[in-house]
Order: sequence, then structure tokens, then C-alpha cells
Amino acid sequence: MKTSVRIRRELLEYLLELARDFYPNEFAGFLRERDGVFEEVLIAPAGHFGRNSAFFNTWMLPMDENIKGTVHSHPVPNARPSTADLQFFSKFGGVHIIIAYPFTEESIVAYGSDGGPVKVLIVD
Repeated sequence: MKTSVRIRRELLEYLLELARDFYPNEFAGFLRERDGVFEEVLIAPAGHFGRNSAFFNTWMLPMDENIKGTVHSHPVPNARPSTADLQFFSKFGGVHIIIAYPFTEESIVAYGSDGGPVKVLIVD
């Protein structure tokens, strides 16, 4: 189980911007890792992004061994995973980043597939 995850600063800034752009709705995406660092996001294909949830079909994702995590926003100041989040984490695996309102670096929290905390390390 990972205790930390590294994410490129440029990607993190883009994710914060996405969270702000989708507000008041959630957004969701899948994170690609290269050399141990999250570097790209794929927005959930054919997704429905609502105020309390995001729905998407994982069968529409490309076959890509570099997808190692997920990201989604919470349009409220609470980055704790919901019951639905925890169920998804346990099925998808990897690292799961939640960006809570007001969508700043301080409102980003990551979790492992078991729902345990994972430290986010920002790299330039």
C-alpha cells in the first residue's frame, strides 16, 4: 500500500482549475503515472457530473497500464471520502485524490484503495 504519491505541479494546478470550472458540480478523472509521478489526467468519458456525485463507465477507459489513480472534486469543504467513494476505491485500486472546495492545494487529500490516507508530494 502506498504511503505517498508524487504529482507534477503543473498537473495539480490544472486539476484545481478543473474543479473550479466544474463547480458547483463534481468532476472526475483518471491519473496517468510516468516514472512514479502523476503527470496526466483523463477526464471520465461519457461522464455525468452532478452536485453530489459523478458517474462514468470505466469500460470506456483506454487499456492503459499507466492509469494508477483517480481524482474527483467535492464542491463542499469536505475532502473525506463518502461511502460511495470508499466502495469505488476498493474496486478500482490505486491512489484516489479528492479536491474539496475552495479548490486550493490545502484542500487536496489522497487515499489508498483501503480508504487510508496517502501523503501528496508536489514535484516541479
